[in-house]
Amino acid sequence: MIAAVTSSMGGGRLPLVPLGRESDVISRVRLPGVHHSAPAKSGPPREPAPKPAPPKPPGWRGWLVPAGLLITALLLFAPAMGGTKTTSIDYSDLLNRVNAGKVASVSINDKGAVDGKLKDGTTFTSQIPTALNSTTLATQLQARGVTVKGTRTGSSWLSILLSFLPLLLLVGFFVWSGRQAQRQLSGGGPLGAIGRSRAKITDSERPETRFTDVAGYEGAKQEISEVVDFLRDPDRYRAAGAKGPRGVLMVGPPGTGKTLLARAVAGEAAVPFLSISGSGFVEMFVGVGASRVRDLFEQARKLAPSIVFIDEIDSIGGRRGSSVIGGANDEREQTLNQLLAEMDGFDSSTGVVVLAATNRPETLDAALLRAGRFDRQVTVPLPTQPERAAILAVHARGKRLADDVDFDVVARGTPGFSGADLANLVNEAAIHAVREGRDIVTAADLDAARDRILLGRREASNALLPDEKRSVAFHESGHALVAALSEHADPVAKVTILPAGMSLGVTEQLPEAERHLYTLPYLLDSLAVRLGGRAAELVVFGYGSTGASSDLAGATQLATRMVREFGLSDALGPVGYSSGEQQFLGGEEIVSRPFAEGTQQLIDAEVARLLRDAEIRALGLLRTHREALDRLAALLLEKETVDGGAVLEVLRLTAPEPAAAKPSAIEPAAVETRTVEPSGADPGSDGGWTSGDLPRQAAGHD
Repeated sequence: MIAAVTSSMGGGRLPLVPLGRESDVISRVRLPGVHHSAPAKSGPPREPAPKPAPPKPPGWRGWLVPAGLLITALLLFAPAMGGTKTTSIDYSDLLNRVNAGKVASVSINDKGAVDGKLKDGTTFTSQIPTALNSTTLATQLQARGVTVKGTRTGSSWLSILLSFLPLLLLVGFFVWSGRQAQRQLSGGGPLGAIGRSRAKITDSERPETRFTDVAGYEGAKQEISEVVDFLRDPDRYRAAGAKGPRGVLMVGPPGTGKTLLARAVAGEAAVPFLSISGSGFVEMFVGVGASRVRDLFEQARKLAPSIVFIDEIDSIGGRRGSSVIGGANDEREQTLNQLLAEMDGFDSSTGVVVLAATNRPETLDAALLRAGRFDRQVTVPLPTQPERAAILAVHARGKRLADDVDFDVVARGTPGFSGADLANLVNEAAIHAVREGRDIVTAADLDAARDRILLGRREASNALLPDEKRSVAFHESGHALVAALSEHADPVAKVTILPAGMSLGVTEQLPEAERHLYTLPYLLDSLAVRLGGRAAELVVFGYGSTGASSDLAGATQLATRMVREFGLSDALGPVGYSSGEQQFLGGEEIVSRPFAEGTQQLIDAEVARLLRDAEIRALGLLRTHREALDRLAALLLEKETVDGGAVLEVLRLTAPEPAAAKPSAIEPAAVETRTVEPSGADPGSDGGWTSGDLPRQAAGHD
């Protein structure tokens, strides 16, 4: 589905958007083989047996550490804090005090240490110089009647024990720390929680989302709901000899509702639901990812039958051996290896089903995608027109809508929008209504919201110079007239020269119906429409401008794919050089060219030929209808915005035969409630392409 939005003088064009492939319409790629799992037991989920509470430790154990610290402090500081103050005196002073009769008693040990007490009660210490072998002190002590006591140095068992007490306390502290660390690493504390799974278990309190809240996607919902139904009632499938899948992989562009479907599964399932993001396994510590995978599946087996949902599985399921440095020792690869072992190691009666989602299936490891792990791959594409109308109705719940709001009209004007884009559209419309002082959303609010999302905010300060405004008017008129005069081009919906975002002007085209295959005439007309703005500048002014840069880039990209991928060049022949892998995030892989230098020169020559032919054709149409070009430019300078009906009216007034203009399938009354398509499927490619000078591509969240 394509909504061509061409020409923004100086604006950026929307790049190729991955949507689908022409081959997908003809045949679908399916995983080879089927690997079934044995049925699980029916009935309500079994409640896991509660783990016995660990015995409480004795109350005295908590006082061991404080008591040990207190005893150590007493041993260290008690001698200094207790008792009377002792004065240290030298030997000469001791002799003088003995002669003066001030000493009452002394205690002398075999090492010459003296502990004494004066008659005034003061205690003192001193040291006898044993090397002098003097008996003077003994004589004086005897003469003065001082009480003398002899002692012998030595250590009692208590003093020895007290000397070893600090060492014993230190050893005890290390033993206690080791036991605490062992308890933490075994899962009894924060350190043990590093290796445990961070999956959220949904059992009793389930989300309110149901499959009825997911509009459209009936095929995807049926395939996923079968998994839930199998776990609920396995006997029903067993009677027919059917076995449930072990894994279901949901793939699709961003914002299409893969995570929403998983929430609906959690709401609908009567079995435990464990959900985790792929990044939840990644940690800076080596081996943590594999440990969390083991813990996740251990929990799932205990709660079986159960469902395990891994969102963004590409963060851990990428191809192994792709890194230049590290190889198989990479932590992510170890996590993937453990995941492969767990998914392939289910017991036949476990009843555990793995549900995963990704928008990068081309990066997943082949061993992860094989039968026996992910037996079923469900593609969640961009919604069709009826599905878009249903999605809009879901997101409009709780909002007051005016009578002129028609979701079928809005859905037709939003091809290529994902579910997330549509939710954003309704929310932006409500914000616009509040900005206008209303609490009712009208069709004009939805139209303004589409312009805000696709084109950006209109800035009143971004005024063009008179010459620039005239150039933009002719540029957009050229796009509109070539589109209206081309037989296979999509009808024109709206033309404006009001700057918005990076665009200075926009010509919007809407398809008449959903497209899945694109013909060569349609693509050639698309090239001519893209170059219509530049052709108008050449016809009127005789020279081009930088405003056509995005038109040229988009036309060159389309022409290159026509030659290199679609096989639409007679010179190159039926040859396609596409990667062939399904990509939903856009972009091209940086790989070596699968063709020779001479082939590249031939491709460049064919691309240049296609672009020259398209420009010559656009120049011829505009020169033939020069009067219509002038009138439409004048009308744009006057009104700034016109619809597709005004373009056809200008052609009718200037053309000698009304049949020269292509009839439009868009009624003027409906144009004002339509918007430009943000993206569309490109024929036969891994992605889609969108013409137009828009600042961003349609994107969203899972």
